Amino acid sequence: MIDRFELLLALAKERHFGRAAEACGVTQPTLSAGLKQLEEQLGVRLVERGSRFIGFTPEGERALQWARRVIGDVRAMRQEIAGMRKGLSGHLRIAAIPTAMPMLSELTTPFHEKHGDVRFTLISASSNEVLRLIENLEADAGVTYLDNDPLGRVKTVPLYKEGYRFLTSADAPLGNRAKVTWQEVGRVPLCLLTPDMQNRRIVDKQLAEAGHSITPMLEANSTIALLSHVRTGKWASVVANTLADVFAFPASIRSIPIEGPEVEHQMGLVVLDREPMTPIVTALLAEARAIAPALSERM
Repeated sequence: MIDRFELLLALAKERHFGRAAEACGVTQPTLSAGLKQLEEQLGVRLVERGSRFIGFTPEGERALQWARRVIGDVRAMRQEIAGMRKGLSGHLRIAAIPTAMPMLSELTTPFHEKHGDVRFTLISASSNEVLRLIENLEADAGVTYLDNDPLGRVKTVPLYKEGYRFLTSADAPLGNRAKVTWQEVGRVPLCLLTPDMQNRRIVDKQLAEAGHSITPMLEANSTIALLSHVRTGKWASVVANTLADVFAFPASIRSIPIEGPEVEHQMGLVVLDREPMTPIVTALLAEARAIAPALSERM
C-alpha cells in the first residue's frame, strides 16, 4: 500500500497521469493499475477520470491526507533508523520566498558544519506555494512570513523581521534623501515583484494606504531580475532590507529607508506539525532556534 500511496501523492503534485507516472519512474498503465488497486483495497473511487485527470473525489482528498501522513511517518522511520547506524544524513529541501533566499545561508551553513552528510535543495516559491510544498511533502521546511497569510498546521520559529527600502539612483528624484515616505515612493515609476508574491502585496497595501494605486513599469518573479535593473541606475524599486543589504550595489545606487509608517513583517521557519518528525527536520528546528536571537538582533 505504501507504493500506491506514493503514486497518489505524485498524482496530487503533477495533476497529470503521464507526468505522475514519469515522476515515479513507472509507465502510465502501471500508475493507473496501482491507483485502481488502491481504490479496490479501500472500496471507494479516489480519482475522477476522463480522457485526462479531472480531480480527486471527496474520498480521494481524504485518502490523500492519510497518504501524506503515512508516507511522512515512513520517511521519518527510515531516516531515524539510518541515523542510528551512521549519523544524520540525507536530503533537506527548504522552500523560501524570494526575499528570504539571501538569508538561508545563515541557517544552512551552521547546519552543514554540524551535519556534513546532509545535502540541501533550496526552492524559491511564493508564500502560498511554500505552504503547499510542505503540506504535500515536496519540501521539508520553509522560510516565509509568519504574520500575514494563514499558515495552517505548522510549527514555527521566528527568525527576523523584514523591513523595506527604496532603491534608486543617487542622481534620480529622491536619490539624495536620508529617508522617504510611502507617499513619495508612489509617485516614482517602479519595478516590483509580481502580484502572486506576498512582498508585492505588502508593498501594494502600503502604497494604497498612502493614496497610490500603481502599475509597475516592470514586474518579475525574481528578485535578481529587479536588483539587476536597479543596478543600471535607470530603475527604482522597493525591496526587502535583506536584499538591499546583501546585494552589491555601485556607489551610485542609494538604499533609502521608508517611513510613514515604517513597516516590518515577521519572517520565520515553518515545518509540518506532526509527530514523529524526521531527525533532519528536528535538527533544523534546533539550529533555527539557536541562530534566531543573533539573526533577529542583526536584522
